[in-house]
Amino acid sequence: QVQLVESGGGLVQAGGSLRLSCSVFGNVASINGMYWYRQAPGKQRELVATITSGGNINYADSVKGRFTISADNAKNTTYLDMNSLKPEDTAVYYCNGDIRPDGVRWRSYDYWGQGTQVTVSS
Repeated sequence: QVQLVESGGGLVQAGGSLRLSCSVFGNVASINGMYWYRQAPGKQRELVATITSGGNINYADSVKGRFTISADNAKNTTYLDMNSLKPEDTAVYYCNGDIRPDGVRWRSYDYWGQGTQVTVSS
């Protein structure tokens, strides 16, 4: 069974930084892409950053230049470095993976982490 476990959220003042981590546990054949989403109270879930197995990286316009997504393939861990944080970055952050479990051929599945709260005070 594949599980995604996040860590690194917390409370930070505006202008500060946080690093979120998302580790993939279980028997994994391949990871096609990892994604960070966020959901603020009363708002829809928003895609924040993407990193694919081919090395493609994309960001939402609202975080470009401030957030950096990276991956340590040896550790099956994806990171989201968040700098120059703003109060509007306050949300629950979720990692999502497009993952093919070991023993499964020809298709991958969508897995989600449990979410981690990021609160930015003004």
